[in-house]
Amino acid sequence: MNDLSAFPITKKWPARHPDRLQLYSLPTPNGVKVSIMLEETGLPYEPHLVSFSTNDQMSPEFLSLSPNNKIPAILDPDGPGGKPLPLFESGAILLYLADKTGQLMPKDAAGRWETVQWLMFQMGGIGPMFGQLGFFNKFAGKDYEDKRPRDRYVEEAKRLLGVLEGRLAGRSWIMGDAYTIADIATFPWVRNLIGFYEAADLVEIRNFPQVTRTLEVFLARPAVARGLGIPQRD
Repeated sequence: MNDLSAFPITKKWPARHPDRLQLYSLPTPNGVKVSIMLEETGLPYEPHLVSFSTNDQMSPEFLSLSPNNKIPAILDPDGPGGKPLPLFESGAILLYLADKTGQLMPKDAAGRWETVQWLMFQMGGIGPMFGQLGFFNKFAGKDYEDKRPRDRYVEEAKRLLGVLEGRLAGRSWIMGDAYTIADIATFPWVRNLIGFYEAADLVEIRNFPQVTRTLEVFLARPAVARGLGIPQRD
């Protein structure tokens, strides 16, 4: 197994199990995508908490692995060709882990690209737009007297939920009967929108019964329940 000591991030977060995939994260919607994926696949890994309260994400060690200072990031000691692979961006990590394990991705080319399409829908739409709504509804933006920015994101969130609602009509999951990385990417954000961001009434989530139905099934999965709490907060 390759030595990970050459990677600066292991100085701040030493690997107790250097033979396992190293996860640097926080249990946010983007972070839990990867912990859920790892729990679903059964791939051995070691989680490390990147604490925003102490600005760990801005440390030189973390930036050496994730230059965009965003979680999650991984360091796989057994990457392609048996060499260590550092990787950031949750969508890229999901694709990598699907390929590495041969799980949670359709085997046929058409199904694969359709899944990637819905992964990009989450990465480019649901994540950024729901996140902005959270800022304007729960965090500093809630104090702005002008509610037009908040309302703009409310309407966009409703539109995106409508797209997802239509896709789920008559399907168990985004890709039909098969549970995939598209679901793992999407439903932590839906959970956050109506829970942590306290926006259920704003987006009129009752108007999206297929979305809430699928969210309930998603949250009932044992691997999801475990992954939502990894890494454990201090």
